[in-house]
Amino acid sequence: MEGVAILYVCSMAMCFLVTRRLEGMPVPVVLEIQHHAPGAVVPTDLSKQISPETIDRLNQVLNNAASRPGVDGSGGARLTTRGPYSGQRAGDYETPYPNATHTLGLALLIDHTHLSKSSEVLRTVMTNRHRYAELHAHSTYSFLDGANEPDDLASAAIELGLEALALTDHNGVPGIVKHAQAGRAHGLPTVHGTELTLADGSHLPVLARNPAGYHLLVSAISQHNLDAGERRDPAHDLPTLASALRAVPTSHTGGTSGTCLILTGTVNGPLRRALGDPHRPGTWDLAAADTCLGHLAELFAAPDRGRPVGSSATAHTTHVEGGGHVEGDAAVGLAVELTLDGGPTDAALTKILARLAHAHRLPLVATGAVRCARPTDARLADVLTATRLVTDLEGARGHLPAIGRWLRGAQDMARLHRRSPDAVDLAADLASDLAFDLSLIAPDLPDADVPEGYTPTTWLRELTRQGATRHYGTPQEHPRAWEVLNHELDVIESLGFPGYFLIVHSIVEFCRQSGILCQGRGSAANSAVCYALGITAVDAVRHKMLFERFLSPERGGYPDIDLDIEACRREEVIQHVYSRYGRDCAAQVANVISYRPRSAVRDAARALGHPAGVQDAWAKEMDRWATVRPGGLTGRSDEVPAPVLDVAEKLLRLPRHLGVHPGGMVLCGRPVTEVCPVRWATMDNRSVLQWDKDDCAEAGLVKFDLLGLGSLTALRLAFATLAERGQTVPDAVEEGELRTSQTGRPWGLHTLPEEDPAVYRLLTAADTVGVFQVESRAQMATLPRLRPKEFYDIVVEVALIRPGPIQGDAVNPYIRRRLKREQVTYLHDSLKPALARTLGVPLFQEQLMQIAVDAAGFSPAEADTLRQAMGAKRSIERMDALHGRLVAGMKAQGIDEPTAEKIYSKLRSFAEFGFPESHAFSFAYLVYASAWLKARKPEDFYAGVLAAQPMGFWSPQSLVADARRHGVRVLPADVNRSLAQATVEQREDRREANRSDQWEPLVPHPAVPSSLDVHDDLAVRLGLAPIKGLGERLAQAIVTERCAHGPYQDLTDLARRVSLSRSRLEALAASGALDSLGVERRRALWAAGVLSDEHGQIRGASRREQGAWFQPTLAGTAVGAIAPPLPIMTGRERQAADLNLTGVSTQGSPLTSLRPGLAADGVLTAADLSGQEHGNRVRVAGVVTHRQRPHTASGMIFLNLEDETGLLNVACRAGMWRRYRSIGRRASALIVRGTVERGDGVVALMAEHLQALSGVPVTGSRDWC
Repeated sequence: MEGVAILYVCSMAMCFLVTRRLEGMPVPVVLEIQHHAPGAVVPTDLSKQISPETIDRLNQVLNNAASRPGVDGSGGARLTTRGPYSGQRAGDYETPYPNATHTLGLALLIDHTHLSKSSEVLRTVMTNRHRYAELHAHSTYSFLDGANEPDDLASAAIELGLEALALTDHNGVPGIVKHAQAGRAHGLPTVHGTELTLADGSHLPVLARNPAGYHLLVSAISQHNLDAGERRDPAHDLPTLASALRAVPTSHTGGTSGTCLILTGTVNGPLRRALGDPHRPGTWDLAAADTCLGHLAELFAAPDRGRPVGSSATAHTTHVEGGGHVEGDAAVGLAVELTLDGGPTDAALTKILARLAHAHRLPLVATGAVRCARPTDARLADVLTATRLVTDLEGARGHLPAIGRWLRGAQDMARLHRRSPDAVDLAADLASDLAFDLSLIAPDLPDADVPEGYTPTTWLRELTRQGATRHYGTPQEHPRAWEVLNHELDVIESLGFPGYFLIVHSIVEFCRQSGILCQGRGSAANSAVCYALGITAVDAVRHKMLFERFLSPERGGYPDIDLDIEACRREEVIQHVYSRYGRDCAAQVANVISYRPRSAVRDAARALGHPAGVQDAWAKEMDRWATVRPGGLTGRSDEVPAPVLDVAEKLLRLPRHLGVHPGGMVLCGRPVTEVCPVRWATMDNRSVLQWDKDDCAEAGLVKFDLLGLGSLTALRLAFATLAERGQTVPDAVEEGELRTSQTGRPWGLHTLPEEDPAVYRLLTAADTVGVFQVESRAQMATLPRLRPKEFYDIVVEVALIRPGPIQGDAVNPYIRRRLKREQVTYLHDSLKPALARTLGVPLFQEQLMQIAVDAAGFSPAEADTLRQAMGAKRSIERMDALHGRLVAGMKAQGIDEPTAEKIYSKLRSFAEFGFPESHAFSFAYLVYASAWLKARKPEDFYAGVLAAQPMGFWSPQSLVADARRHGVRVLPADVNRSLAQATVEQREDRREANRSDQWEPLVPHPAVPSSLDVHDDLAVRLGLAPIKGLGERLAQAIVTERCAHGPYQDLTDLARRVSLSRSRLEALAASGALDSLGVERRRALWAAGVLSDEHGQIRGASRREQGAWFQPTLAGTAVGAIAPPLPIMTGRERQAADLNLTGVSTQGSPLTSLRPGLAADGVLTAADLSGQEHGNRVRVAGVVTHRQRPHTASGMIFLNLEDETGLLNVACRAGMWRRYRSIGRRASALIVRGTVERGDGVVALMAEHLQALSGVPVTGSRDWC
């Protein structure tokens, strides 16, 4: 036919013959439908070019054909125009076509306008005769069985022209939310499923057809995980699984195409396993395979398999409201999976599986069993397989496929499956039935507690009224506050969020009633309602906070209210939430644990066949948080072979396994087990989801962050010891002295005297060891320059030392302006209201929002779009998208265009580092309280911080040393004096002799010393629990027994009254905790052995600890009577024992005994540097307390050294660190040669040479490099 183009599109169910005449002429189209198999779906990719009217005409013809009798009366077809996203159809045109074998020819005339860009469309479809969707793919969330993130897979699928992509990660859906996100971003329909491990070790892929099927699938996984308990057995029982998937979900109302589709699996599937060795077709057991498939079909196949797979299936349904599912028989569905390896057995396998599928009236569908996105990722996939099998690539060879398991396009799959091309097309047809929008699974929140006669809205308003009256008085007394509150309540009500606020309030109220310190943080501090409800401590009205930073009508989803709870009691709060809302409706959020340099190098080296010792050596050479490549921020990775580094670099930051988020919880109004798989966590009575916090938010689950904060524990313990001694809170500070009334106030975070000069003296001196948030090296270096004088200065300090302001070059300009070394200027007067408090330097996200309102005429809600842009991964691109709107708005406000562009440029750079002012305010209150206690009540402060360990920046040894430098007495752990944790001891007997009393005055540090209100009659007594091997439970048992029946008389008495193993008795003896019994340490150690040897085995000891049970001592056998002469431990030996067993020594600095020799060699102390000029070359010695490599420091490494006089910050340039890295990383104490750097009251050392210092007990350092 001259001037006619012919197009042939082949699919499982039909082919199109399209002829196109010359340009501008009507286009005759012949549609020929050849129905080859059940389940025909007639999709047309030309639906965007063919008008609905034309489709209606085509359906009219199909309707006429519906009256024609079929051979078996079954079958059907539907013509569908598909929308831009999976499962969403622009219009459904369904017409039953009863004859499954009849061929129908149709002729239609379609105007040329209905085929816009027709040539391009025809060329595309002629090139891609087949259609394909991948129904079996694994991402990195299969953990060592997938090489690519879901986004990479989706991107590759789009490049290949796939019609949809399924994610089938192992035994759950940990990557499914990111999969759905990727699908939306790339315009790719997504199918959601998993590959389950069965009891016999085989793998069974399961795909959800719709939200109802998804809920059933997830519920089945959850129930299995919870039933397995601590065993964490992934093996599912097949009948139990089938029963769970066939249950009728509550959302099921009939007329669906079933709930799930089961695939028979690949080489590890039950069908292929029953068939036999995949490489020996001559031994295949067809009878066993037939029996296996029959069993699977009996369990999973739709009752009427004569109908097309994917067509509507009628099932008995029972609708039950309120969640869960009921007994019934929802249709599932089964398909035989055909995955080929490109090997010599492909033909035989195709033939046998096709025969089995036909015999059982099941469809045969092709999949790729994908493990990576592209051929370039295949090597990484193989490495992950070897890692999973704990072997090298050679050892894993038998488990690797003959051809790579990467994504393939339709034509590649058709060539691979040339003997069964319909199986390729069927994958696309099934995918169109299986794809659905994951957002449909989002649950509602549970109902909040509301008294009778109230609704959630009216009860929230009542609680807010009560709190506002306490804070602000009546509306007449503070009209502005009540105006703000009413506005916020109106917004909260309009968004339907009253229940959310009531739930948070109930958690805070539980903490308050239980005596647990709790405080809201983050953007919630922008809300006056949160302040009135007692959720936050920041007065949003007083500080003029932007509510829209927290919540606005234009923002989707719930706001974030994070609660800081004292760490040691957070578990009480978590269990309260479980108890109140039900374990089936509450769960914790997962953390994705990713590869880091050390684990990446170790696994890469193993996969490439290097010996175990070499793997460990190379791994130890890696820094913890940097890259694996040499140079810049890394160390001696040049010793590691390039192939190992190449593989390790690809592994770096890939997900490796799931952990538990420290405090994130989700609450659902329906069982959370139906939304995401749940398992038991390692901690008792905790259940955890498979999703991290970002996935939960994306899926519509509301997350509540119950975050443990050690500083809150320290503060509460300090308040408790003050209250126990009858101390009350001072009313005010007058001329530097505390004034306390007769009544006083209870101790609390917000009852302390405001603006106490002692706090600002302490902060200016950088005397902040142990003080929340301002105790780090960088904070201590900034405080003397900032010289805080009021509370808002603390807010600024909290925000300044963050990666964003440092990278954005905001720190130095602010400090220069603060010290009046630089003029405060503004690009335009309209910026002054937003930037005046920070001297014209933008620091906070709220300032950017305020600038948008003041300078560009944005509404506060519109300004929130800027805030969201700043928080996005591609913040610069999102800011650029707002460029025109911002500049136009500024010009409308009278700002000339060049100035408007300058302001925009500043905002654009600021987008990368803005910090929430509300968050800084919340933390600033804790900084003030912590600093006040250190300055005014130092004994209680140090006891609280030591009792709350582990927490903070400094080790217990450094905290004790800091206390001693300030003249605070610190006494060792003692079985007759100590509690389980450190506390304050009032010393009434000044004559009591104790080794800890012999403390020497130390040179004060820093150079500008603070003045702490030290009390001579008070001391810090260390606790028993930190002694190695003892722990909180046994320490408390020792204390409880002593309080009930009096002090212990000797070691025998202690062993008789408390269940202690020999090793624990020896730890008590060696640590000096038995000194008050009158037995020197070595004699006490010997006595512990005698108790075990002479009296059988000590009560409480395990066989591993050389004992069973201690029997009461016989008369006359007191331990120690026949002890041989033993030398008394020297001071250095006692110090080493203290540090080894408790991590703390009250004997002084480990360098004290070495000082004479060091001084003779010209080695200075930390305090000596205060008298050194800038640029002087000196040598200093100290114990290494920290090693840090901030990402903002351009390769610099920072060391903290501590000696008997104080602390010193040492900076190491990247080149110098590479030369001395081995020494710098391993030595517990160093002699450093370098040059003095001083300025604005800060003294540091720029290192030139590092030398290990021997003879110092190992104390351990806290390293971030």
